[in-house]
Amino acid sequence: MSTRDASVTRSPVQIAALAVGAVFLLVGILGFIPGITTDYDALSGAGHHSEAKLLGIFQVSILHNVVHLLFGVAGIVLARAAHTARLFLIGGGVIYLVLWIYGLLIDQESSANFVPVNTADNWLHFVLGVGMIGLGVLTARMGATPATDATRPHSPMD
Repeated sequence: MSTRDASVTRSPVQIAALAVGAVFLLVGILGFIPGITTDYDALSGAGHHSEAKLLGIFQVSILHNVVHLLFGVAGIVLARAAHTARLFLIGGGVIYLVLWIYGLLIDQESSANFVPVNTADNWLHFVLGVGMIGLGVLTARMGATPATDATRPHSPMD
């Protein structure tokens, strides 16, 4: 057995999903750190009444931070295989585009703004949605090969 057989080789889509998942996990953690999250003392469980803002820009709540943490864990776990990594990126991107549209349609001062979101969040959700879908499509194509090391038979010369 060669050293290549013993190592784990990740496809581009897996690397992208792992990176996106790690960023979501980091953002979820940062949302709970006073100073990085301004008006931390006004952080509420959910709803538009939370005045806390990640980096002083993005409105967050405990629910919002927990969603980022869960999305991060999902990305890291789903990055284990190429097909689930692609599903995370494209499916997650679709979820963020739906959240973007939802954020544009609701009154930010209403109880419908339960996450909560503000204008900065809305446009970040748009960029995340398009970016994740783009990564899912482009990196899946980059890694598409007829036979990978894991599926091709090894010859005695390997």
